[in-house]
Amino acid sequence: MKQLDGQCIAITGAAGGIGSLLCQRLVERGAHVVGIDRLPSPEANSEMIADLGSFEGIADLGAKLDDLGPDMLVNLAGIQYFGPLQDQSPENLWTGYVINLIAPAMLSRAVVPGMRARRQGRIVNIGSVFGSIPFAHFVSYSSAKAGLKGFSQALRRELAGSGVEVTHVAPRAVRTPLNSERVLALAEITKMHLDAPEYVADRIASAIEKGERDVVIGFPESLFVRLNALMPTMIDKALAANDRKAAAIFN
Repeated sequence: MKQLDGQCIAITGAAGGIGSLLCQRLVERGAHVVGIDRLPSPEANSEMIADLGSFEGIADLGAKLDDLGPDMLVNLAGIQYFGPLQDQSPENLWTGYVINLIAPAMLSRAVVPGMRARRQGRIVNIGSVFGSIPFAHFVSYSSAKAGLKGFSQALRRELAGSGVEVTHVAPRAVRTPLNSERVLALAEITKMHLDAPEYVADRIASAIEKGERDVVIGFPESLFVRLNALMPTMIDKALAANDRKAAAIFN
């Protein structure tokens, strides 16, 4: 018997580079995967087309998830902006926070009552190392992912003893279409490591299967996360040179 046999798992961002691979991994482990995206999710067992960039779209999806009653919800969908905050359009700024933070919170709210009634379930929030080590020129993305980490911790504490668990996974940079040409240029000049999406999908699937609570993917990033929490000034100094290199991209 496979570890996830009979589990209904809903995944947002299921058509993306990591999402499609994660759907494959979870289906292989016996889960019935419901892929959620703006586009079809061929690697999932079934799919829901949804718009996570609007209140109405999120509310509509929340109602559908309430009816579905999934055993797990994986909040994977996300968008990224790289550049000075002053150059980010108001529309893009707003949409980034909605998709990266508001949507996971609203969708979690939609499925938690059913999970609590069944006394079992899991919310899986895919954050980012940037949420624990906020980077210059990723201001809105870093702060949204920091919010998602805080949301995950607070919700876990609120649901303690209910049978509903919360997992937070923080990948480092991943080589997917989410990266713009400028992000790839930054990775080149700063020697930033980009993980293969297959590796990240494997690690997320493993965290789901094992019921892990907090996962940071990659070393030395996992060490820097701890150091930033204890000694942020030291990390400021360590990142300063790379921040200057990043700024040069926009000059």
